[in-house]
Amino acid sequence: MAGIAILGAGIFAKEAHLPALASLPPSTYSLKAVYSRSQASAQSLADAASTTLSLSPSTIGVYYDSPSSPSHSLSSLLSRSDIAAVIVVLPITTQPGIILQSLEAGKNVISEKPIAPTVAIALDLIKTYESKYEPKGLIWRVAENHECEPGYRKAGELIEEGRVGKVIGFGANMVNYIDKDSKWYNTPWRTIPDYQGGFLLDGGVHFAAALRTILGPSYPLSKLSAFSALHKSWLLPHDTINAVIRCSTAASTEASSAPQGTYNLTFAAPSSSAGKSNGYTIIGTTGFLIIDKLQSSIRITLTTVKVDPVTGKDLGEEVEVWEEKQCGVKMELREFLGAVRGEKGWEVGKPREAVKDVAIIQASLESEGRLVDLERLVEVGSTF
Repeated sequence: MAGIAILGAGIFAKEAHLPALASLPPSTYSLKAVYSRSQASAQSLADAASTTLSLSPSTIGVYYDSPSSPSHSLSSLLSRSDIAAVIVVLPITTQPGIILQSLEAGKNVISEKPIAPTVAIALDLIKTYESKYEPKGLIWRVAENHECEPGYRKAGELIEEGRVGKVIGFGANMVNYIDKDSKWYNTPWRTIPDYQGGFLLDGGVHFAAALRTILGPSYPLSKLSAFSALHKSWLLPHDTINAVIRCSTAASTEASSAPQGTYNLTFAAPSSSAGKSNGYTIIGTTGFLIIDKLQSSIRITLTTVKVDPVTGKDLGEEVEVWEEKQCGVKMELREFLGAVRGEKGWEVGKPREAVKDVAIIQASLESEGRLVDLERLVEVGSTF
Protein backbone atom coordinates (compact mmCIF):
# COMPACT_ATOMS: atom_id res chain seq x y z
CA MET A 1 0.00 0.00 0.00
CA ALA A 2 1.44 3.36 -1.06
CA GLY A 3 1.28 6.26 1.37
CA ILE A 4 0.27 9.38 -0.55
CA ALA A 5 -0.27 13.11 -0.02
CA ILE A 6 -2.31 15.66 -1.97
CA LEU A 7 -0.58 18.99 -2.57
CA GLY A 8 -3.20 21.61 -3.41
CA ALA A 9 -6.69 22.14 -2.04
CA GLY A 10 -8.56 23.68 -4.95
CA ILE A 11 -11.75 22.71 -6.74
CA PHE A 12 -10.27 19.90 -8.81
CA ALA A 13 -8.56 18.29 -5.83
CA LYS A 14 -11.88 18.10 -4.00
CA GLU A 15 -14.28 17.44 -6.87
CA ALA A 16 -12.18 15.14 -9.07
CA HIS A 17 -9.20 13.64 -7.25
CA LEU A 18 -10.94 12.72 -4.01
CA PRO A 19 -13.88 10.94 -5.73
CA ALA A 20 -11.41 9.19 -8.04
CA LEU A 21 -9.40 7.95 -5.07
CA ALA A 22 -12.63 6.83 -3.39
CA SER A 23 -13.39 4.66 -6.43
CA LEU A 24 -10.07 2.81 -6.15
CA PRO A 25 -9.50 -0.20 -3.86
CA PRO A 26 -8.47 1.07 -0.39
CA SER A 27 -5.71 -1.54 -0.39
CA THR A 28 -3.85 0.33 -3.17
CA TYR A 29 -3.09 3.55 -1.28
CA SER A 30 -3.36 5.33 2.05
CA LEU A 31 -3.89 9.10 2.23
CA LYS A 32 -1.46 10.35 4.87
CA ALA A 33 -1.42 14.14 4.43
CA VAL A 34 -2.62 17.21 2.57
CA TYR A 35 -0.96 20.55 1.86
CA SER A 36 -2.09 24.01 0.81
CA ARG A 37 -0.84 27.57 1.08
CA SER A 38 -3.12 28.43 4.00
CA GLN A 39 -4.05 26.40 7.05
CA ALA A 40 -7.75 27.05 6.39
CA SER A 41 -7.66 25.66 2.83
CA ALA A 42 -5.53 22.67 3.87
CA GLN A 43 -7.94 21.87 6.69
CA SER A 44 -10.86 22.21 4.28
CA LEU A 45 -9.31 19.59 2.01
CA ALA A 46 -8.58 17.31 4.98
CA ASP A 47 -12.21 17.57 6.09
CA ALA A 48 -13.43 16.78 2.57
CA ALA A 49 -11.01 13.84 2.35
CA SER A 50 -12.14 12.35 5.66
CA THR A 51 -15.74 12.46 4.43
CA THR A 52 -15.18 11.27 0.85
CA LEU A 53 -12.71 8.53 1.78
CA SER A 54 -14.34 7.59 5.08
CA LEU A 55 -11.20 8.34 7.09
CA SER A 56 -10.73 9.48 10.64
CA PRO A 57 -9.69 13.18 10.55
CA SER A 58 -6.88 12.43 12.99
CA THR A 59 -5.16 10.19 10.43
CA ILE A 60 -4.68 13.00 7.87
CA GLY A 61 -1.75 15.33 8.49
CA VAL A 62 -2.46 18.98 7.64
CA TYR A 63 0.42 21.07 6.23
CA TYR A 64 0.51 24.69 5.07
CA ASP A 65 2.62 27.80 4.48
CA SER A 66 0.54 30.32 6.43
CA PRO A 67 0.69 30.78 9.32
CA SER A 68 4.35 29.80 9.31
CA SER A 69 5.01 26.61 11.23
CA PRO A 70 8.13 24.50 10.49
CA SER A 71 6.45 21.34 11.77
CA HIS A 72 3.53 21.86 9.36
CA SER A 73 5.51 23.07 6.32
CA LEU A 74 5.68 21.36 2.93
CA SER A 75 9.27 20.39 3.68
CA SER A 76 8.08 18.65 6.81
CA LEU A 77 5.45 16.74 4.85
CA LEU A 78 8.00 15.69 2.22
CA SER A 79 10.37 14.45 4.91
CA ARG A 80 7.87 11.80 6.07
CA SER A 81 9.11 8.29 5.33
CA ASP A 82 5.56 6.90 5.19
CA ILE A 83 4.69 8.99 2.11
CA ALA A 84 5.87 7.42 -1.15
CA ALA A 85 4.00 9.59 -3.65
CA VAL A 86 2.37 12.99 -4.02
CA ILE A 87 -0.50 14.24 -6.18
CA VAL A 88 0.27 17.85 -7.19
CA VAL A 89 -2.87 19.89 -7.88
CA LEU A 90 -1.57 23.47 -7.74
CA PRO A 91 -1.66 26.58 -9.98
CA ILE A 92 0.19 26.22 -13.29
CA THR A 93 3.16 28.45 -12.48
CA THR A 94 3.56 27.00 -8.97
CA GLN A 95 3.80 23.36 -10.00
CA PRO A 96 7.29 23.12 -11.57
CA GLY A 97 9.08 24.10 -8.36
CA ILE A 98 6.93 21.79 -6.25
CA ILE A 99 7.51 18.90 -8.66
CA LEU A 100 11.28 19.28 -8.32
CA GLN A 101 11.06 19.73 -4.54
CA SER A 102 9.03 16.54 -4.26
CA LEU A 103 11.38 14.54 -6.48
CA GLU A 104 14.38 15.84 -4.55
CA ALA A 105 12.71 14.54 -1.38
CA GLY A 106 12.51 11.09 -2.99
CA LYS A 107 8.78 11.12 -3.72
CA ASN A 108 7.05 9.77 -6.80
CA VAL A 109 4.97 12.50 -8.43
CA ILE A 110 1.82 12.84 -10.49
CA SER A 111 1.21 16.49 -11.36
CA GLU A 112 -1.86 18.03 -12.91
CA LYS A 113 -1.84 19.23 -16.52
CA PRO A 114 -0.46 21.25 -18.14
CA ILE A 115 3.03 19.93 -17.54
CA ALA A 116 4.36 23.52 -17.31
CA PRO A 117 3.50 27.09 -18.38
CA THR A 118 5.70 26.87 -21.50
CA VAL A 119 7.40 24.24 -23.59
CA ALA A 120 10.84 25.54 -22.56
CA ILE A 121 10.07 25.19 -18.85
CA ALA A 122 8.62 21.73 -19.48
CA LEU A 123 11.76 20.62 -21.31
CA ASP A 124 13.97 21.85 -18.46
CA LEU A 125 11.85 19.85 -16.02
CA ILE A 126 12.01 16.75 -18.20
CA LYS A 127 15.79 16.96 -18.64
CA THR A 128 16.29 17.32 -14.89
CA TYR A 129 13.95 14.40 -14.18
CA GLU A 130 15.50 12.12 -16.79
CA SER A 131 19.09 12.87 -15.75
CA LYS A 132 18.73 13.10 -11.96
CA TYR A 133 15.61 11.38 -10.66
CA GLU A 134 14.47 8.76 -13.18
CA PRO A 135 17.77 6.83 -12.78
CA LYS A 136 16.90 6.56 -9.08
CA GLY A 137 13.67 4.77 -9.96
CA LEU A 138 11.39 7.70 -9.18
CA ILE A 139 8.23 8.04 -11.25
CA TRP A 140 6.85 11.31 -12.59
CA ARG A 141 3.61 11.34 -14.50
CA VAL A 142 1.43 14.19 -15.80
CA ALA A 143 -2.24 13.87 -14.90
CA GLU A 144 -3.98 14.45 -18.24
CA ASN A 145 -7.33 12.74 -17.81
CA HIS A 146 -8.36 13.07 -21.47
CA GLU A 147 -5.40 10.87 -22.43
CA CYS A 148 -6.75 8.22 -20.05
CA GLU A 149 -10.43 8.37 -21.04
CA PRO A 150 -11.51 4.92 -22.27
CA GLY A 151 -13.57 6.58 -25.02
CA TYR A 152 -10.62 8.39 -26.59
CA ARG A 153 -8.41 5.35 -26.14
CA LYS A 154 -11.03 3.22 -27.89
CA ALA A 155 -11.09 5.65 -30.80
CA GLY A 156 -7.29 5.49 -30.95
CA GLU A 157 -7.40 1.69 -31.06
CA LEU A 158 -9.84 1.79 -33.99
CA ILE A 159 -7.54 4.15 -35.88
CA GLU A 160 -4.49 1.99 -35.13
CA GLU A 161 -6.36 -1.12 -36.30
CA GLY A 162 -7.04 0.57 -39.64
CA ARG A 163 -10.81 0.51 -39.21
CA VAL A 164 -11.16 3.76 -41.22
CA GLY A 165 -8.34 2.90 -43.62
CA LYS A 166 -5.62 5.51 -43.92
CA VAL A 167 -6.45 8.77 -42.15
CA ILE A 168 -6.75 11.66 -44.61
CA GLY A 169 -8.23 14.41 -42.42
CA PHE A 170 -9.51 15.34 -38.99
CA GLY A 171 -11.31 18.07 -37.10
CA ALA A 172 -11.48 19.07 -33.44
CA ASN A 173 -14.16 21.57 -32.54
CA MET A 174 -14.39 22.79 -28.92
CA VAL A 175 -16.73 25.65 -28.01
CA ASN A 176 -16.78 26.58 -24.34
CA TYR A 177 -18.74 29.11 -22.31
CA ILE A 178 -17.13 30.72 -19.28
CA ASP A 179 -19.03 33.41 -17.41
CA LYS A 180 -17.88 35.59 -14.53
CA ASP A 181 -19.92 33.52 -12.06
CA SER A 182 -18.17 30.27 -13.03
CA LYS A 183 -16.36 28.53 -10.19
CA TRP A 184 -13.49 27.97 -12.60
CA TYR A 185 -13.23 31.66 -13.40
CA ASN A 186 -13.49 32.79 -9.80
CA THR A 187 -10.09 31.44 -8.88
CA PRO A 188 -7.49 34.22 -8.46
CA TRP A 189 -4.79 32.52 -10.52
CA ARG A 190 -7.25 32.01 -13.39
CA THR A 191 -8.90 35.44 -13.19
CA ILE A 192 -5.56 37.21 -13.63
CA PRO A 193 -3.37 34.55 -15.28
CA ASP A 194 0.42 34.85 -15.15
CA TYR A 195 0.85 32.31 -17.94
CA GLN A 196 0.29 32.28 -21.69
CA GLY A 197 -3.18 31.77 -23.10
CA GLY A 198 -5.24 31.83 -19.90
CA PHE A 199 -8.05 29.30 -20.25
CA LEU A 200 -6.65 28.25 -23.63
CA LEU A 201 -3.63 26.72 -21.92
CA ASP A 202 -5.40 25.54 -18.77
CA GLY A 203 -8.29 23.89 -20.61
CA GLY A 204 -7.00 23.66 -24.17
CA VAL A 205 -4.34 21.05 -23.41
CA HIS A 206 -7.21 18.64 -22.61
CA PHE A 207 -8.46 18.75 -26.20
CA ALA A 208 -4.95 18.61 -27.65
CA ALA A 209 -4.31 15.49 -25.55
CA ALA A 210 -7.55 13.90 -26.74
CA LEU A 211 -6.62 14.54 -30.39
CA ARG A 212 -3.12 13.12 -29.77
CA THR A 213 -4.64 10.02 -28.14
CA ILE A 214 -7.15 9.49 -30.95
CA LEU A 215 -4.68 9.88 -33.83
CA GLY A 216 -2.09 7.81 -31.98
CA PRO A 217 1.55 7.11 -32.82
CA SER A 218 0.87 6.52 -36.52
CA TYR A 219 -0.21 10.12 -37.07
CA PRO A 220 1.99 12.46 -34.98
CA LEU A 221 1.14 16.16 -35.25
CA SER A 222 3.98 17.89 -37.05
CA LYS A 223 3.23 21.34 -38.54
CA LEU A 224 0.77 24.06 -37.46
CA SER A 225 -0.46 27.43 -38.65
CA ALA A 226 -2.94 29.38 -36.53
CA PHE A 227 -4.41 32.65 -35.37
CA SER A 228 -5.44 33.58 -31.83
CA ALA A 229 -7.85 36.25 -30.61
CA LEU A 230 -9.50 37.83 -27.57
CA HIS A 231 -13.27 38.35 -27.80
CA LYS A 232 -14.15 38.76 -24.11
CA SER A 233 -11.88 41.28 -22.38
CA TRP A 234 -12.08 39.50 -19.03
CA LEU A 235 -10.71 36.25 -20.49
CA LEU A 236 -7.20 37.65 -20.92
CA PRO A 237 -4.86 37.24 -22.66
CA HIS A 238 -6.60 35.19 -25.39
CA ASP A 239 -9.81 33.17 -25.53
CA THR A 240 -9.86 31.73 -29.06
CA ILE A 241 -7.51 29.86 -31.38
CA ASN A 242 -8.10 28.45 -34.85
CA ALA A 243 -5.40 26.17 -36.22
CA VAL A 244 -4.65 24.00 -39.22
CA ILE A 245 -2.39 21.06 -38.38
CA ARG A 246 -0.55 18.57 -40.57
CA CYS A 247 0.65 15.17 -39.42
CA SER A 248 4.20 13.97 -39.86
CA THR A 249 5.02 12.67 -43.33
CA ALA A 250 6.08 9.46 -41.58
CA ALA A 251 2.37 8.64 -41.74
CA SER A 252 2.33 9.14 -45.49
CA THR A 253 4.51 8.38 -48.51
CA GLU A 254 4.44 12.00 -49.68
CA ALA A 255 4.19 15.32 -47.83
CA SER A 256 1.40 16.44 -50.16
CA SER A 257 -0.79 13.52 -49.02
CA ALA A 258 -0.03 13.73 -45.30
CA PRO A 259 -3.18 13.85 -43.14
CA GLN A 260 -4.19 17.33 -42.05
CA GLY A 261 -7.05 18.89 -40.16
CA THR A 262 -8.31 21.66 -37.92
CA TYR A 263 -8.17 22.43 -34.22
CA ASN A 264 -10.71 25.07 -33.25
CA LEU A 265 -11.04 26.16 -29.64
CA THR A 266 -12.82 29.02 -27.92
CA PHE A 267 -13.91 29.92 -24.41
CA ALA A 268 -15.85 32.97 -25.65
CA ALA A 269 -19.14 31.29 -26.61
CA PRO A 270 -22.28 33.39 -25.92
CA SER A 271 -23.94 30.53 -24.02
CA SER A 272 -23.31 26.96 -22.92
CA SER A 273 -25.67 25.59 -25.58
CA ALA A 274 -23.23 26.72 -28.30
CA GLY A 275 -21.02 23.76 -27.46
CA LYS A 276 -23.55 21.02 -28.23
CA SER A 277 -21.66 20.02 -31.38
CA ASN A 278 -18.30 19.66 -29.62
CA GLY A 279 -16.23 16.67 -30.64
CA TYR A 280 -13.76 15.11 -33.05
CA THR A 281 -14.15 13.81 -36.59
CA ILE A 282 -11.56 11.53 -38.19
CA ILE A 283 -11.88 10.89 -41.95
CA GLY A 284 -10.21 7.87 -43.51
CA THR A 285 -10.04 6.25 -46.92
CA THR A 286 -12.59 3.55 -46.02
CA GLY A 287 -14.61 5.12 -43.23
CA PHE A 288 -14.84 7.79 -40.57
CA LEU A 289 -15.10 8.25 -36.83
CA ILE A 290 -17.20 10.75 -34.92
CA ILE A 291 -16.30 11.13 -31.24
CA ASP A 292 -18.76 13.06 -29.07
CA LYS A 293 -18.11 14.12 -25.49
CA LEU A 294 -21.45 13.77 -23.70
CA GLN A 295 -22.41 14.74 -20.16
CA SER A 296 -20.81 11.75 -18.47
CA SER A 297 -19.66 9.54 -21.31
CA ILE A 298 -17.86 9.56 -24.65
CA ARG A 299 -19.63 8.14 -27.70
CA ILE A 300 -17.67 6.75 -30.64
CA THR A 301 -19.48 6.22 -33.94
CA LEU A 302 -17.62 4.29 -36.62
CA THR A 303 -19.00 4.35 -40.14
CA THR A 304 -17.35 1.93 -42.56
CA VAL A 305 -17.88 2.04 -46.32
CA LYS A 306 -18.40 -1.41 -47.81
CA VAL A 307 -17.14 -2.08 -51.35
CA ASP A 308 -17.44 -5.23 -53.45
CA PRO A 309 -13.85 -6.49 -53.79
CA VAL A 310 -14.50 -7.76 -57.32
CA THR A 311 -16.65 -5.11 -58.96
CA GLY A 312 -15.69 -2.15 -56.80
CA LYS A 313 -19.38 -1.38 -56.39
CA ASP A 314 -20.45 0.59 -53.34
CA LEU A 315 -22.40 -1.74 -51.04
CA GLY A 316 -23.43 0.92 -48.54
CA GLU A 317 -22.30 1.77 -45.03
CA GLU A 318 -22.02 -0.14 -41.78
CA VAL A 319 -22.31 1.74 -38.49
CA GLU A 320 -20.98 0.66 -35.09
CA VAL A 321 -21.37 2.63 -31.87
CA TRP A 322 -19.55 2.45 -28.53
CA GLU A 323 -20.19 4.53 -25.43
CA GLU A 324 -17.63 4.69 -22.65
CA LYS A 325 -18.17 6.22 -19.23
CA GLN A 326 -15.89 9.17 -18.45
CA CYS A 327 -13.44 8.14 -15.74
CA GLY A 328 -10.12 9.61 -16.82
CA VAL A 329 -9.02 10.90 -13.41
CA LYS A 330 -9.65 7.50 -11.84
CA MET A 331 -7.72 5.75 -14.61
CA GLU A 332 -4.70 8.07 -14.42
CA LEU A 333 -4.45 7.63 -10.64
CA ARG A 334 -4.91 3.87 -10.91
CA GLU A 335 -2.08 3.60 -13.43
CA PHE A 336 0.19 5.90 -11.43
CA LEU A 337 -0.34 4.08 -8.14
CA GLY A 338 0.19 0.77 -9.90
CA ALA A 339 3.49 2.03 -11.31
CA VAL A 340 4.53 3.19 -7.83
CA ARG A 341 3.89 -0.34 -6.60
CA GLY A 342 6.04 -1.70 -9.43
CA GLU A 343 3.14 -3.03 -11.51
CA LYS A 344 2.98 -2.73 -15.29
CA GLY A 345 0.07 -0.70 -16.63
CA TRP A 346 -0.81 1.83 -19.26
CA GLU A 347 2.11 3.96 -20.37
CA VAL A 348 0.13 7.16 -19.95
CA GLY A 349 1.11 10.51 -18.51
CA LYS A 350 4.67 10.41 -19.82
CA PRO A 351 6.13 13.94 -19.61
CA ARG A 352 7.50 13.83 -23.17
CA GLU A 353 3.98 13.16 -24.44
CA ALA A 354 2.37 15.82 -22.22
CA VAL A 355 4.72 18.52 -23.52
CA LYS A 356 3.25 17.99 -27.00
CA ASP A 357 -0.10 19.27 -25.74
CA VAL A 358 1.43 22.50 -24.44
CA ALA A 359 3.22 22.82 -27.79
CA ILE A 360 -0.12 22.86 -29.65
CA ILE A 361 -1.36 25.76 -27.53
CA GLN A 362 1.92 27.69 -27.52
CA ALA A 363 2.35 27.32 -31.28
CA SER A 364 -1.23 28.46 -31.88
CA LEU A 365 -0.69 31.56 -29.74
CA GLU A 366 2.62 32.49 -31.39
CA SER A 367 1.96 31.50 -35.01
CA GLU A 368 0.03 34.51 -36.33
CA GLY A 369 -0.38 32.59 -39.56
CA ARG A 370 3.26 31.51 -39.82
CA LEU A 371 4.08 27.82 -40.08
CA VAL A 372 5.35 26.28 -36.82
CA ASP A 373 7.37 23.08 -36.70
CA LEU A 374 5.84 21.27 -33.70
CA GLU A 375 8.51 18.57 -33.66
CA ARG A 376 11.24 21.20 -33.43
CA LEU A 377 9.32 23.07 -30.75
CA VAL A 378 9.20 20.04 -28.44
CA GLU A 379 12.91 19.49 -29.00
CA VAL A 380 14.34 23.00 -28.49
CA GLY A 381 11.54 24.85 -26.67
CA SER A 382 11.15 27.79 -29.05
CA THR A 383 8.74 28.42 -31.89
CA PHE A 384 10.89 30.35 -34.35
